[in-house]
Amino acid sequence: MTSLAEIEAAIAKLPEDEARQLADWLQDYLDERWDQQIASDVAAGKLDHLIQQAKSDIAAGQVRDLDEVLHNT
Repeated sequence: MTSLAEIEAAIAKLPEDEARQLADWLQDYLDERWDQQIASDVAAGKLDHLIQQAKSDIAAGQVRDLDEVLHNT
């Protein structure tokens, strides 16, 4: 399999339980890639400005408790 179309066609032929297993595997794979990207960005200092902004917002009292946010939906 070398193309997305071929992969999609092969997936369409899978039994439902195998397709669900593949979906779970793919989600785990994407989650791991995301974690690696975040770790790389942190190490490179790409998120420093966001961390500083969060600290400034906390110091200025411009944040709400997470429980308050979650319970006011």
